[in-house]
Amino acid sequence: MIESAAPDIGSVAGECPRHVAIIMDGNNRWAKQRGLPGTEGHRAGEEAVRRLVEYAARCKLDVLTLFAFSSENWRRPEQEVAALMSLFLEALTRKVAELHENGIRLRFIGDLAGFSPALQQGMAAAVALTAANARMTLVIAVNYGGQWDMANAARNMAEAVQQGRLALDDITPAEMGQHVQMADLPPVDLLIRTGGEMRISNFLLWQMAYAEFYFTDVLWPDFDAVALDNALAVYASRQRRFGRTSEQVVEAARNV
Repeated sequence: MIESAAPDIGSVAGECPRHVAIIMDGNNRWAKQRGLPGTEGHRAGEEAVRRLVEYAARCKLDVLTLFAFSSENWRRPEQEVAALMSLFLEALTRKVAELHENGIRLRFIGDLAGFSPALQQGMAAAVALTAANARMTLVIAVNYGGQWDMANAARNMAEAVQQGRLALDDITPAEMGQHVQMADLPPVDLLIRTGGEMRISNFLLWQMAYAEFYFTDVLWPDFDAVALDNALAVYASRQRRFGRTSEQVVEAARNV
């Protein structure tokens, strides 16, 4: 586990990240520890999502991005994938109105064409319903992979070059950043991964270029407001230099 001792949560005030991304890991292990089928772990994980979204909105995060289903997750047992799709559709049916009532805008990123027509229609309806909300943006990454995202962006730029809308010399990191998923949202400031694993699993490779990483052994269904507070406190204790020296960062802060 990589987890610093968290300072007093009061020190986080004014230093919260704008965009937090979470790899929600540990549902199956949570269920196994309790002698339950894996589907119960996913249901418990869904409840953890509800709690965390409510708390994140109260913390005034601008964006919360959750890794719900990766492009590699199709390799899981067919029964588990079917159960996940069923839970996903059920959640869309039951939870979107609650998000809307609380002023939360819902977005989905990933290759959505890989899902059933019913799921695609449900996602489109949820996005349309919540589009004007401004309290917080909740992004759900489904059938998503960071390598897919970057390849998709490269394909879009190649098409623009082919059609004469973009010159080769215009292909820069800034231009690339306009073609990846969530191009209109701030970059990820803090990545949290639950469940004790210490890898990023092909998640938001471009968007997390300068993110702080926080790994915890807490299994996702047990991740709560206290756990998020700990992550935010550790984030606030770190100095983000973006290539500068510590002295330069301190000097810049003095001149603000």
